[in-house]
Amino acid sequence: MYVQQLYTNCLSEAAYYIESNGECAIIDPLRDVQVYLNLAKERKATIKYIFETHFHADFVSGHLDLAKHSNAPIVYGPQTETKFPVYVAKDGEQFKIGALTIEVLHTPGHTLESTCYLLKDENGKDYCVFTGDTLFVGDVGRPDLAQGGDLSMSELAGMLYESLQKKIIPLADEVIVYPAHGPGSSCGKNLGPETHSSIGEQKAENYALQQQSKEEFIKAVTNGLEAPPKYFPVNARINKEGYGLMDALLKKGLTALSVEQFKVRSKEPKTLILDTRHADTFTLGFIPGSISIGLEGRFAEWAGALLPFDENMLLVCEDGKEEETIVRIAGVGFDKVSGYLAGGFEAWSNAGETIDLIIDVEADELAMDMPHDDHLLVVDVRKETEFADGHVKDAVNLPLGEMNDPGLLANIDDRDNLYVHCAGGYRSVIASSIIKKQGFHNLRNVVGGFAKIKEQKIPIQKDKSVLN
Repeated sequence: MYVQQLYTNCLSEAAYYIESNGECAIIDPLRDVQVYLNLAKERKATIKYIFETHFHADFVSGHLDLAKHSNAPIVYGPQTETKFPVYVAKDGEQFKIGALTIEVLHTPGHTLESTCYLLKDENGKDYCVFTGDTLFVGDVGRPDLAQGGDLSMSELAGMLYESLQKKIIPLADEVIVYPAHGPGSSCGKNLGPETHSSIGEQKAENYALQQQSKEEFIKAVTNGLEAPPKYFPVNARINKEGYGLMDALLKKGLTALSVEQFKVRSKEPKTLILDTRHADTFTLGFIPGSISIGLEGRFAEWAGALLPFDENMLLVCEDGKEEETIVRIAGVGFDKVSGYLAGGFEAWSNAGETIDLIIDVEADELAMDMPHDDHLLVVDVRKETEFADGHVKDAVNLPLGEMNDPGLLANIDDRDNLYVHCAGGYRSVIASSIIKKQGFHNLRNVVGGFAKIKEQKIPIQKDKSVLN
């Protein structure tokens, strides 16, 4: 028996490879399926099944691409309806992988089709359970993401309670828990730092598995949920309805464009320029109107949260990063990359084309400027919860996740000198590029963000809601 977790930090997502006697199965594959094909080839195994725990909302699954390349069937749990061929398994149905057995545990609640897969070893003993978004380390899946239907969040939470009580809690304490997500995921609200656990540990530590009534469970699970990222419904729909295969996306997206060709394409309606270079590099010079989302951070998540899905996309990348960019952005549903700038930003600059930049300032410069500039406005782009826990006195909170709302900047005066910051510097560059694109040019990016600001003699305050 061989089980490997394939974890992707950018999306906080875990896919799984299970193998026995030359046969293997993949659970919850990402859209870049080459890693699974390569692993199977290296281990001289044949992919027999592709299992999906549910219609994912936070990424586009690789089930269709993987099925094309492996000829393996796509298996979903009960109550699944799709627009492409799948095998809809029955609750309790078993699948053989070599000497191993995978049993279907239908666990509705996160979504109606949510299903866990219980892996039994060569002797028929329960070894581990792949819980999808039903059970995480320290949390359970949020019950407000299901697509379609008439069920309320509370009704789905009630179904989740029953699923956990009947299907998960009765499992032996030593059974390993392999969830679909780890820390940083927006699919839950309290995910722990680990990417796997055990049934016994979760019974002891997970708030959602403690002895409580259904009413108490519903209240605990539904209270304190932040609004899901705006791309979640888009991804859930794509996973349910299908999508274009990766080979075609790469062929189109990897079209090298000269400076002149890039200029012409960029002026076409509903076209945006995405610059994926490092944030520190972007501020030094970029094509006017570009949006910066650096590959070094949670790139795909921020792209999904901030960029429109109906516009054509042109890329400016570091040399050799074009394919990675297309693959990663396709992972959250972007299928309209129509080319990249050959030679990158350097080619644009060398051609004598107009460039823009963002002034970087250190936190001590902000401290020196604050007493002398009546129009200085500190713009904090962290989450509301981060802002409430401590922020520059009189700062304005414009969370990056809401920057695609054009009304967010409505109260900003053209005369204001904006000093933009986040926690460490990544999000503030993204925000600065968006603010620039919306016509505000009197801005500076505070290098090092709030972490560096706190080191200065700058007045800091907390909101009353978090004061002890």
